[in-house]
Amino acid sequence: MVETSTRLTSSRKSRGDRGDQTRERLLKASIDVFGRFGFDGSTTRMLADTAGVNLQAIPYHFGGKEGLYIASAEYIGEAISSHVSHARDEVRGRLAELEASGQRLTREEARSHLALIAQTMIALFVSKQSEPWARFLIREQMEPTEAFSRVYGGVMKPMLELVAKLIGAMLKEDPLSAHVRLRTLSFVGSILIYRMAHAAALAHLGWNNVGPTEVRTLQDVAKELVDSIRPQEQAT
Repeated sequence: MVETSTRLTSSRKSRGDRGDQTRERLLKASIDVFGRFGFDGSTTRMLADTAGVNLQAIPYHFGGKEGLYIASAEYIGEAISSHVSHARDEVRGRLAELEASGQRLTREEARSHLALIAQTMIALFVSKQSEPWARFLIREQMEPTEAFSRVYGGVMKPMLELVAKLIGAMLKEDPLSAHVRLRTLSFVGSILIYRMAHAAALAHLGWNNVGPTEVRTLQDVAKELVDSIRPQEQAT
């Protein structure tokens, strides 16, 4: 009986592992296919063939193409969140600590935290890994669906709010003000351009690709960008 139970448990685990692998392959393949052809232009056959799985795996794991599309967006959000989690959690922890003690973030500390976030984001957005994510998200920016709501609510909005708190501390302004929100969007946009306009950036810089040396150069520029954020009276 013990041997039979062990075999059954092992068999279930094996099937579960295979199921997880199939799900992962579908998600990775679908992000690329949806990004290239859009939701309407991507057939379930195309998605399954690209992933190298049985056509029935899509309804089995995701309920259908729409479910797979939403899951693909969530997968992107989770991947981005995982990459920036160390920097994000460090800043959040410090802000919570200061709030608990009734203190405020100094300009210099806010500057240091923002530089860390910017340099972390740069490293992600110039990586090859983020290329299919960008294609998917650019389509969602142009014609937002429920998938955009998942990514925005899960990772974009929290990160923008965190950056706004840091910029607000640096400018000594309310992070919810229109001015700080605009400065936040401009700041994040200046980093996203290296992915969203990747070809133009490489052409303008005369680079063939982005390796470790180029990443460090971009991170240095990101720090300069952070240092340039100052209250109006200091900027002049």
